[in-house]
Amino acid sequence: MSLEATVAVPFRQEGRDRLGDGEFVVALSLDRDWFSPDQAKRVVDVALGRGLLERDDGELVATFDPDAVDVPEEFAPDADVLREQSAFEQVLDRVTDAGVEKQAAVAGINELQRELGLTIEAAAVVYARREGVDVSGVAGAARNSVLDE
Repeated sequence: MSLEATVAVPFRQEGRDRLGDGEFVVALSLDRDWFSPDQAKRVVDVALGRGLLERDDGELVATFDPDAVDVPEEFAPDADVLREQSAFEQVLDRVTDAGVEKQAAVAGINELQRELGLTIEAAAVVYARREGVDVSGVAGAARNSVLDE
């Protein structure tokens, strides 16, 4: 996952599990020259939204083990990491990462949506759980998208 690798790099670079926003932004923009400072701030926002980062006492903390992420030596993130995914897209990514063919997953989700009268986000969560895919970190975003409608 490109976003996860992007988020892992500043923590690995600094050898710490907590970073200030400024340190994180500097690592992505000035140290690595991957993004402008504004884009690096957007990475923080997207990572917070995706549940990869959380704030604790004014610092950023990874919700995963940055050292466990495979980051190839020549890694450079693409612009897609700046795009916040919808709850549906996040669940679909998890399902396809677990080995379910994308077309089959979308068809199954659409069927559940029609049968149960659910939003696409809720149907995706139900589908993922039926497939045994852990979407606990995304289920809240799906719930929020339902409540916002």
